[in-house]
Amino acid sequence: MFNRNRCLRPAVVIASISLVAGCSVFSDGNPDSKGPIVVGTTSAPSTLDPAAAWDGSWELFRNIYQTLLAYPNGATTPQPDAASSCRFTDASNRTYRCELRSGMKFADGHPLDAGAVKYSIDRIRNINVAGGPAGLLGSLDRVQVVGDREVVFQLNKPDATFPFVLATPAMSIVDPEDYPSHALRNDGRVYGSGPYTLKSYQEGKQAVLVKNGNYKGFAERRNDAVTIRYFQDSATMVKALRDRTIDVTYRGLAADDIVALQSKGTEDLQLVEGAGADISYLVFNPKDSWAAKPAVRKAVAQIVDRPALAHNVYKDTVDPLYSMVPKGLTGHTTGFFDDFGDPSVPKARKILSEAGITGKVPLTLWYTTDRYGSETAKEFQELKRQLEDSGLFTVTLQSRPWKTYVVGYQKGEYPVFGRGWSPDFPDADNFIAPFVGQQNALGTPYPSPEITKVLLPESRSVSDRANVVKEFERAQQILVNDARLLPLWQGKQYVAASDDISGGERALDPSSIMTMWELYRKTSW
Repeated sequence: MFNRNRCLRPAVVIASISLVAGCSVFSDGNPDSKGPIVVGTTSAPSTLDPAAAWDGSWELFRNIYQTLLAYPNGATTPQPDAASSCRFTDASNRTYRCELRSGMKFADGHPLDAGAVKYSIDRIRNINVAGGPAGLLGSLDRVQVVGDREVVFQLNKPDATFPFVLATPAMSIVDPEDYPSHALRNDGRVYGSGPYTLKSYQEGKQAVLVKNGNYKGFAERRNDAVTIRYFQDSATMVKALRDRTIDVTYRGLAADDIVALQSKGTEDLQLVEGAGADISYLVFNPKDSWAAKPAVRKAVAQIVDRPALAHNVYKDTVDPLYSMVPKGLTGHTTGFFDDFGDPSVPKARKILSEAGITGKVPLTLWYTTDRYGSETAKEFQELKRQLEDSGLFTVTLQSRPWKTYVVGYQKGEYPVFGRGWSPDFPDADNFIAPFVGQQNALGTPYPSPEITKVLLPESRSVSDRANVVKEFERAQQILVNDARLLPLWQGKQYVAASDDISGGERALDPSSIMTMWELYRKTSW
């Protein structure tokens, strides 16, 4: 499933736009005194309630809420954060015990004790949002409290990945006095115990973060405040960076803008490039009469030209991907290439004709307009072109903003739709388990008994994750055979910043989430 010693933090390369800029990223500094650091992104939260989110909302959650475990700078496995210690207490990986730090408080001063932890985890399962984070807790039987500081998680089966689950922002600890037990909080306010408090929030526009004076954890905050601004597109965001109205950009940089930032003439900016584990893929909805047909799905898989997507649309800022598990993780394969090879219209036509399909197949492809970057529309136009040029398909494109897009795919409204995935944790398990089973991150049931009842349980019972490669190779072959999910590309990580900002190379955790506390404004050259 995964190698616990494998480091998926960015293998950082500095695109040295200038010698000064190249040096500045590694400079030491103190908390800034020139106002908040302003970070731009195109990935706005879909919700402020952790019980509802299994998406990019985690970016904000990591900075304002707290989890029992998280990733200090340089860590590749979860380490205690709200907890002072956590460990399995049995040889079968079924009992996991955590002890909280002493004197923990939420930002509003209410005590954070073991009861609050149990309440937060139980609440996720009680609310059970469709396509929400309850899907991460399939191995959890019950949560027990021992005194004020001890929490015991009893699992219904061995699960060596459970510490990674607890480290996801989905498991953020919330104040029982402020969050209803069986309903989502919808007043737009947040009381967490993370490094920052949410001072103000304008949906789709900005989040203002200031230091949480009650915070106890491993984060060493290098700034006093951060403002996150949400943009609709990369061009507007990069213009703001050049105009110095923002200091840093992260998610949503368009390929053209990355190429421009790598070129000359941007001496006052810096670009940090690193290996990434984000992936993009298509989902086929079995409720749709055409997408339900294996021959249709396999014909699409036979036609899609991933190198063309990577080069023509993304200017080689992404890499073609031929399995749901990305390169860099133990267990990665090239299953779709091994089975389908290079794009071939004759092979696709044969797949359809052998299934008795002779006319053009009508498909509607859906994508979101404001989640995965400015190239998404171009990507789907290219997919439409490839499929229609084959003479085998007629394609209609539809799109929605993320907030309503999520609702649509959770209701099963889309025949074929695009999704991106940033890892919950650096583990091959996390690129397979979330997408299969009756309840999954897609809101589209995908029964796969061999994966859910055999391969995943077997892999999770083995502590040395390097010894479960064969289970994940088999799971990926099942996904290829079904072609319910079609991987397209694997992203790289880019952080662009003004030349007076440091910490960008340290700010990305193993799940590609930006930890805002690592950023700071240089005080001297």
